Amino acid sequence: MRRTVELFAGVLGLISFASTALLPQRPLVPAATLQSTSPESSPFLPLVVWHGLGDNYKAEGLRSVGSIANISNPGTYTYFIRLDDDPSSDRTATFLGNITEQVSKVCTDLASHPILSKAPAINALGFSQGGQFLRAYVERCNKPPVHTLVTFGSQHNGISEFQNCGANDWICQSWAGYLKRNTWSHFVQGQLVPAQYYRDPEDLEGYLENSNFLADINNEREAKNATYRENLKTLHRFVMYMFSEDETVVPKESAWFADYNETSDKVTWLQDRRIYREDWLGLKWLDEKERLEFKVAEGKHMQLSEKLLSDTFKQYFGADTNSNGVE
Repeated sequence: MRRTVELFAGVLGLISFASTALLPQRPLVPAATLQSTSPESSPFLPLVVWHGLGDNYKAEGLRSVGSIANISNPGTYTYFIRLDDDPSSDRTATFLGNITEQVSKVCTDLASHPILSKAPAINALGFSQGGQFLRAYVERCNKPPVHTLVTFGSQHNGISEFQNCGANDWICQSWAGYLKRNTWSHFVQGQLVPAQYYRDPEDLEGYLENSNFLADINNEREAKNATYRENLKTLHRFVMYMFSEDETVVPKESAWFADYNETSDKVTWLQDRRIYREDWLGLKWLDEKERLEFKVAEGKHMQLSEKLLSDTFKQYFGADTNSNGVE
């Protein structure tokens, strides 16, 4: 009975957290300006967007991103990844579900999409956790292939802390307590999304043994998946934005694959880590080919301006950067 109560409290707390602490991004421009354009007549590759925790594929703020993409690169066909056609269910899937199964569904959806499946390649934009999920798509299937991957505030090296709760927020405290006690349980690793990219530097043994998602896509286990490395090496460019004042993602440097030791307050940057030196994912290869970029976005987590997005779309998703453009 006690375990059932704990389980309920944990799930309830997670739902409450996503409903209040992680509100969907506000619209940057009116969503009504988003247009549906035939990709055959466009010089720009189709763009797929994977949203973050607590958002849904039909959210007004997300649709405004598609509007900016179309204004920046007129004629861009934009597809918003969804795990369910019902927006409410799609939102629920951002915090409840098995990421491995979710990525597999997206692989199937994109490969069978009547427009995307016929494109020579696609560009990909990931917000927060959607960034590492898109990277998993590249590593695990990549059909249609991703040309350029851009991520904003993503947890490429995981999170080492869950949500900080207020002193009187008992629901959040119940959720955090449940997760802390059961992080590596089969249920949590199979159903609670943020836990599947949790990485505790003080418990790497438990992480490597039990992580359902992150330890695999980061190729951290002894047996390496060569396909992950070869698929990631096909990227024309991999751009990672870190938010300068990010307090939601702990550590914020995870957006750049950096490791953080809370005890010593030391950041180990990607180039100094084994994952880079031994090139478990092809990141060193991309870096040496000048295809890996580390960018800073000023502000807190997911504080995105129209100018930043527009500049990003023009620089990385423009016609002269695409495989059906000059290159």
